[in-house]
Parts: sequence; C-alpha cells; structure tokens
Amino acid sequence: MPESRFTSLRNAFLTGLLLVAPLVVTIWALRLIIGFVGGSITPLFSPYLPDALSQLPSIVWDILTTVIALALVTLLGYVSRLFLGQFVGAVAERFIQGIPGVGGFYNSVKQFIETFGAKDRTQFSKVVLVQFPREGAYTIGFLTNTGKGEPNRHFAEERWAVFVPTCPSPVNGFFLYLPVTEITELAMSVGDGMKTVISCGAVLPHWSDPVAAKASLEHKA
Repeated sequence: MPESRFTSLRNAFLTGLLLVAPLVVTIWALRLIIGFVGGSITPLFSPYLPDALSQLPSIVWDILTTVIALALVTLLGYVSRLFLGQFVGAVAERFIQGIPGVGGFYNSVKQFIETFGAKDRTQFSKVVLVQFPREGAYTIGFLTNTGKGEPNRHFAEERWAVFVPTCPSPVNGFFLYLPVTEITELAMSVGDGMKTVISCGAVLPHWSDPVAAKASLEHKA
C-alpha cells in the first residue's frame, strides 16, 4: 500500500533531521567552547586594544583567543609529555642497570646500538657467513669494507674486512681480513643479523628459500 502524504512528509522530515542533527550539535558545541574560553579571556585584554581593532565583532576575538588557548594547552601537554617521557625513561634505565647480570648486558647492547646504530649503520654493509674460529665452524659476521687499501697489497688474493662480534655482548669482537672465496653473503638485513647475534641464534629472521619457492611454483604450474 502506498504511503500517505503525511507519512511521506514525516519520513522526509526525520531523514533531514538525521542529516542536520550532527551539524547542529557540532555548531552548538563549538559555540559553547568559544563562549566559555574566548568569552572568559577576551574581556581581559579588550580594553587595551586600539580603536581600529576594538571595532571588530566580539565573536572574532572569542574565536581567536579560543584557538590560541587551545594551541597553548596542546603545546604544554606536548612539552610535559616529552620531559615526563625522558624522566621515566631515565628512571627505568637506572633500574635496569642496577639489576645484577642484566645491567651489564643492557649496557653492552646499548653501547653496541649507539656505536653501530642507525646513524652509523653504513659501517656494516652486509651480513656474511664465515668460518670462525676454526675451519668447519661457521658464525655470522658483518662486512665492513671491500676496498683496496694498503693491507690488500700484502695479500696474494683479494680479501674483505669482516667484523665478527661476540655474543651475547656484541660490543667486542674480532676484526679479520678473509679471502673473498671464504665469505658467504647472506640476504638478511643488518638489523636481523644484529638480533641473531645478540640472541645467540635464538631469534632467527623469517627467510624463504628462493630456489625452493621457484621449484614449488613450477610444480604447481
């Protein structure tokens, strides 16, 4: 049964009300905030305004002072959060350093990150696999240089500079010139290599064998 004219008008009114209501509530909230904040601040300085500026409608000054007040509150919150975060971080760091055993490890990792962190990560160009400390025993190292420096003039074959860190404290390690043929470059990132060393191999980055993946795709085809 077709709806009556009254029902049609009622439905149209309710639809329009649903569309307008959020806008009306938003405007009402803004006016309330501006009236409360700006209306409280504007009278404090309006008597000192030049005649040319005092002729402007009060709503303009209410809006301006509200924006400034909200900006200052936001800035205050940001600054306090920044300093509070630094304070909490410093307290937490002192607490960790005071734990026997854990403090030494924490300082070692912190020093390692500061020495070979994001700003100096170019010192480690690649993660490599080398035989160390004896033939047949392999460990992870970091390739630091492949240049033809003075030491290479004394080698019968091309050698690259490799840093082999100790674990779980990777701050110390061994610096070696190894033949290129004895260095296996890995696909993992420097960050993943650091995690592997620090965890003594307990944390291994995700890796998929490209050869096996290709063979699997060919098999499915």
